[in-house]
Amino acid sequence: MYLAVDIGGTKTLLAVFNSEGIIRESVKFPTRKSYTKFLEDLASNIESLKTKNFHAVCCAVPGQIDKTGEVAQRFGNLDWKNVTVGKDLQKLIPHTMVLLQNDAKLAGLAEATSHPKYHKVLYLTISTGIGAGFIVDGKIDPYLADSEPGQMVVEYKGKIQKWEDFASGRALVARYGKRASEIEDKDIWREFSAGLARGMNELIATLQPEVIIMGGGVGAHYEKFSDYLEAELAKLANEMVTTPPIIKAKKAEEAVVYGCYEYIKQHI
Repeated sequence: MYLAVDIGGTKTLLAVFNSEGIIRESVKFPTRKSYTKFLEDLASNIESLKTKNFHAVCCAVPGQIDKTGEVAQRFGNLDWKNVTVGKDLQKLIPHTMVLLQNDAKLAGLAEATSHPKYHKVLYLTISTGIGAGFIVDGKIDPYLADSEPGQMVVEYKGKIQKWEDFASGRALVARYGKRASEIEDKDIWREFSAGLARGMNELIATLQPEVIIMGGGVGAHYEKFSDYLEAELAKLANEMVTTPPIIKAKKAEEAVVYGCYEYIKQHI
């Protein structure tokens, strides 16, 4: 059995996979702001699982990981810095291989595996912030494993701004007071798409992916704004860069834990 740990800004999900990639049990609990309290909750929830023996564990973190693969240096939505989550997991589950990886990269890995005909896949998670995973031939591109595209600065409405400051789920709520699931207004989606296209155009020109997969809390509602986004990207297109097809993630809400399973398979 394999254990996937998806640490989110508000909740953490544990999922137990068998060797065929089927979830046998799962548990979800709030992510407390204190890392010490989080570890206490993590320990008690792991203990509550029926499965007690794991061949490997993969932990997904919403932030940057150091070169040792054991320390999460910074988190996008949590006030944690340089936490030894890899070592701490090892203490909770001794004698088991523990892997640490960025959550967006893992989600991208899961989605790319679902679309094997594409060799270069760009996965975008539009949630509280903006994250991305660039998957080449079924593996996380090591040269872009530390990339944070949401922090790119681009021109929007006459100002140079961070992309996720105006094109993320957080920005959507701040501007309109509604989450993506609550928005049906075409004008809102048209304006939001104009900002989203700004950063996507930069990534398309730089990475030239064969497909873009949209995930995350906002990406899960891609059908609401797909036409507007494609129209905005068409305005920015040029003959040197081909805009690839854009599709919705198959597992927009569970892609991270499935990515954990795929990542484990690649490392055992």
